[in-house]
Amino acid sequence: MISASILAFMGLGGQEMIFIFLALLLLFGAKKIPELARGLGKGIREFKDATKDVRENIEDSLKETDTTK
Repeated sequence: MISASILAFMGLGGQEMIFIFLALLLLFGAKKIPELARGLGKGIREFKDATKDVRENIEDSLKETDTTK
């Protein structure tokens, strides 16, 4: 659902998505696309983990400052 709302916000319809997919297929080839998708997925996962760690560190430091007062 989220991806559909993002695509709708960007104004991308079915024809545009097909065109983009075909352009990617021509540029990178059928063998390279799964590797690119895997790399993108790993990058997104690492980013989420990093933001989670930063959020936890901030919450922990806020808890420590609240307990010291």
